[in-house]
Amino acid sequence: MSGCEQALGYVFQDRSLLERCLTHASIARTRLESNERLEFFGDAILGAAVCELLYRELPEEAEGELTRIKSAVVSRTTCARFSRDLGLDRYLILGKGLGGFQSVPPSVMAAVFESLVAGIYLDGGFGPAATFVQRMVQPEIQRVYASAHGDNYKSLLQQYVQKIQSEPPLYQLLDEKGPDHSKCFEIAVQLGERQFTSAWGPNKKVAEQRAAENAWHELHGLPLTEPTTDNAE
Repeated sequence: MSGCEQALGYVFQDRSLLERCLTHASIARTRLESNERLEFFGDAILGAAVCELLYRELPEEAEGELTRIKSAVVSRTTCARFSRDLGLDRYLILGKGLGGFQSVPPSVMAAVFESLVAGIYLDGGFGPAATFVQRMVQPEIQRVYASAHGDNYKSLLQQYVQKIQSEPPLYQLLDEKGPDHSKCFEIAVQLGERQFTSAWGPNKKVAEQRAAENAWHELHGLPLTEPTTDNAE
């Protein structure tokens, strides 16, 4: 159980509650002793935590856009992926009919994620449950939001920066390489005194988009997806 708690980033006061969160109906003596009721409750807590985060993070978006993002983030496919990312399949308590599967069905993986959200809520309150949920979903929210805006990170960055400071982001040309007909450019975003990870591109427009993506990800605590070099040698 301690390995599961380490993966969750939360230590249960009631270990029997954690065990019930992980117990599938296929092995429980009765369905009431499985995680099915917790799954039902956890779905509501998950939705509330995601809605709170969306309301705070995207103050200029209308209800329709917030609903669209929420639907993607709390889908069973996404919840199953969260469970696999956390390695929860190692801690599931399953009956023989499921325990022999090389890969636990996505529906079971989604259910255990929602069950654990409920378990953390019942054990520690809404604060710890929301913290756990928001840690998991924030990168997914940013991905879905960016995808809806055509991955125009310059525009996303501009909108975000306007909320936190009056000065717009500056795009600094740091280097350029190659012959005139095939140059590569290195550009970094500058916000005040902070300079973000630079990016290369085959022209300034592409380099600026990649640099904006790096800045966007760093501001939101997300891993970088763009290489810092691009035919720069």
